[in-house]
Amino acid sequence: MRIDFVSDVSCPWCAIGLSSLEAAIGRLKGEVDVDMHFQPFELNPQMGKGGQEIVEHLSMKYGTTPQQIAQSQEMIRARGAEVGFKFDLATRTHIYNTFDAHRLLHWADGEGRQRELKHALFAAYFTEGRDPSSHEVLVDVATKVGLDPERVRSILASDEFAQDVRERERFYQQHGIHAVPAVIINERHLIQGGQPVEVFEQALRQLAADKSGG
Repeated sequence: MRIDFVSDVSCPWCAIGLSSLEAAIGRLKGEVDVDMHFQPFELNPQMGKGGQEIVEHLSMKYGTTPQQIAQSQEMIRARGAEVGFKFDLATRTHIYNTFDAHRLLHWADGEGRQRELKHALFAAYFTEGRDPSSHEVLVDVATKVGLDPERVRSILASDEFAQDVRERERFYQQHGIHAVPAVIINERHLIQGGQPVEVFEQALRQLAADKSGG
């Protein structure tokens, strides 16, 4: 079963959705063989260097008040805790550009370390409050999951994989993906949003049953 997980490393519901999806896959251990790939999506492709303060950004983008943002952040923290993901609301203060992180994730797929890097980037941003647009941060995070730091620096110092990432982004946008996370199973079936574990489990079981029955 192929799963394409379309997401951004600065999307909290993507972190929640991935934890839920992996928990669901764990419940089906031995029943399905999953081949997962992480696909790029940028929530803020025009975000400049240094990023933007979160409350300011969300207020400008969605017209929400600081109180509404605080309530939403607390709901996200609680949902994350339910699936074992830690959001530290105190450390995460800004929204950043994530394009370079997506370039590394694209490369890491071929290195067999994409899933580990995805998890590490989520933790670096949401739990540790680090800047995923910082090349120093990206080198450190990638190195910790077993990737070659010199190769990482070489990629970041160039435009390598930029065209590949933009092509993948356009592909999913042209196929109707305008919000994330988007979970695409066997390149046909779409599950949208950071769903509970039970929703993913039911969908995976149904698709596995349909395939075996067909």
